[in-house]
Amino acid sequence: MKILVTYFSATATTKEIARMISKELKADLFEIEPVEKYTSADLNWMDQNSRSSKENADRKTRPAIKEYPKNLDEYDAILLGFPIWWYREPRIIDTFLENAKLENKTIVPFATSGGTDMDGINVTLKNEYPQLKFLNGERLTKNTVTFWANKIKEELSK
Repeated sequence: MKILVTYFSATATTKEIARMISKELKADLFEIEPVEKYTSADLNWMDQNSRSSKENADRKTRPAIKEYPKNLDEYDAILLGFPIWWYREPRIIDTFLENAKLENKTIVPFATSGGTDMDGINVTLKNEYPQLKFLNGERLTKNTVTFWANKIKEELSK
């Protein structure tokens, strides 16, 4: 089974976890980069006028992505990482899910957060993208990556 670890990271936290997963699974790595990078002001969740706050408030917002993986056909599974914003995935993840060719792929989300778990996000992703095959994802820390990666490797080999 060939695995691609894809991720969006605004502050490098998710990037570090994605790199650890990639190394653990000997998987390829791809960063989902916005056309317009997020500044610290954009990420100020306490400011209702910040970019991330406005994007979250508008369910139809789809931030543009610089590029998509060119060789998705080679992969059986896509591990999809992101920070949790307002108890859900950032809208740029919706852009990716709606525009990347992910049919017939197994998608396993993983996230970083100060404390929010993935339960609601797992349900939301499955409901909003019923045409895609998702396994339940988890919120990860540096201490949980190895255990989770081994668990996912086992699940994907079934």
